[in-house]
Amino acid sequence: MSEQQYKMIHCWINGCERSAMIDVRASLTDMLRNDYRLTSVKKGCEVGECGACNVIIDGECFNSCIYLAVWAEGKHITTLEGLMGPNGELSDIQQAFVDETAIQCGFCSPGFILTAEEILERGKIYTDDELRKLLSGHLCRCTGYENILRAVKKTMYARNGKKMPKEQ
Repeated sequence: MSEQQYKMIHCWINGCERSAMIDVRASLTDMLRNDYRLTSVKKGCEVGECGACNVIIDGECFNSCIYLAVWAEGKHITTLEGLMGPNGELSDIQQAFVDETAIQCGFCSPGFILTAEEILERGKIYTDDELRKLLSGHLCRCTGYENILRAVKKTMYARNGKKMPKEQ
């Protein structure tokens, strides 16, 4: 085992402190899936184009397939599993995806939900066009996006204590 090829990293994953000896060439996707069995992190395109592998790192979404695991040193990483409550209950945005039928095959859903969580954490009310642009880094082959947009919009209004306007 070459010393240059492996490195010990320390980070927080879904609120738990973790340490791992990782190959310096490994992606964060590979570390999360292979070392920690966090299978909500999907392997899609593996070139940062589809959004299926999105995770939140220190409050900002990243494509974990093009984020090296060694860059996770000292970072706080959240995957879809980290949004659930202590007894496995769904977060508000996860429940909105269910309620609005924004999930079909589910492959793209974790990445969409994490991007939505980052957007929602800003505490702003966005227009539909702004939300579409903010969610544009994701590919979905099943739902047609409108249900996803509606789920994010519904949660955005609820978190801001406002009534959602009637659909036009």
